[in-house]
Amino acid sequence: MKILITGVHGFVGTNLVKALSKEHTIYGLDIISPTKEGVRFTFSWDYLDKENGIPEVDAIIHLAGKAHDTKNQTVSDVYFKVNTGLTQMIYDYFLKSKAKKFIFFSTAKAAADKVEGILTEDVVPSPVGPYGESKIAAEKYIQEHLANDKQVYILRPCMIHGPGNKGNLNLLYGVVKKGIPWPLGAFENRRTFTSIENLCFVINGLLTKDVPTGIYNMGDDEALSTNELIEEICKSLGKNAHIWKLPKGLMTGVAKIGGALHLPLDSERLRKLTENYISSNAKIKKALGVEKMPVDAREGLQRTLESFK
Repeated sequence: MKILITGVHGFVGTNLVKALSKEHTIYGLDIISPTKEGVRFTFSWDYLDKENGIPEVDAIIHLAGKAHDTKNQTVSDVYFKVNTGLTQMIYDYFLKSKAKKFIFFSTAKAAADKVEGILTEDVVPSPVGPYGESKIAAEKYIQEHLANDKQVYILRPCMIHGPGNKGNLNLLYGVVKKGIPWPLGAFENRRTFTSIENLCFVINGLLTKDVPTGIYNMGDDEALSTNELIEEICKSLGKNAHIWKLPKGLMTGVAKIGGALHLPLDSERLRKLTENYISSNAKIKKALGVEKMPVDAREGLQRTLESFK
């Protein structure tokens, strides 16, 4: 197949190129255009408007977007300009093109900021903040302009990790590596993660199989608690885990003080670190005809952690 990947030079794009370029011809669309092994050519966004600008492709994978700014320093207009605006632009291009498949990377946060129980695709979306809101606006635009002769997939992955990943997992790894005890052991939460290997497996399935148009959650089969995550990091480092189960009330009070004094641990960060966020991947597995993802959650995590070394 000939495939166009937007945001091809990002973390997910780089891994998709490695996974797909052996069997497919890959073109990129990005704001930067360095040469990359496995990518035939990377076009800039203004090529969408040029006649004979981008070669005809069989599928488009839309990764480009403004990632969630955990420091909340990004103005909301930027999220909508990039996450909604660019999606509308590339999707309109797709509808006019001969391409038959379109894969849009949304986010679990477009469906729900908090999860009670297990998140499924039939939830009524209730995003909180411009990141999730801009993604759900892009989803709605796509769903309002579906074409009968094309297959369109909206993916809602939970936190994606893998070699080359930069984000909260790196920060947590750095804290544990310094030998700093984890003080939130009393909070027994569980979260769904998405290993890049499982993500690439799903993308390949969507490209090569006859999967119905629709919204699909994306995540590993097993959810892990933050305490288990700390233990996996320590295992990777060859250290003993230092998990302190301090009283929840005490840590909640510390977080309130931290917010007033602008310290690293505030109430919002405490919530993010200790909340449950479990997402079901049953729908995508059924659509692909598989009983389980190829990579176990802990196995995928260990591969990511090894890369941090």
